[in-house]
Amino acid sequence: MLMSHAMNPDILNRLRRAQGHLGTVVGMVEAGREVPDVVQQLQAVEKALEKVKSLLIFDHIEHHLFDHAQVATPEARRTIEGLKALTKYL
Repeated sequence: MLMSHAMNPDILNRLRRAQGHLGTVVGMVEAGREVPDVVQQLQAVEKALEKVKSLLIFDHIEHHLFDHAQVATPEARRTIEGLKALTKYL
């Protein structure tokens, strides 16, 4: 069975973007570019991956708690949204 994140174009696009940034970093290191330039690109890779991680966690929560458990009450939704907000501290 295909997981919901496999069908999320935002997740896949962000992963491809991070992959492109990482390829740039490899090229920069091979070319002997200055360290500040390299670490700036590494920062972009890290941020892209952090965002993907958050999206995957949100997608997982939505899929397993809403789709499988059939939880749809307003109170349950608020609780889940609160849990999702906590993920920013991961």
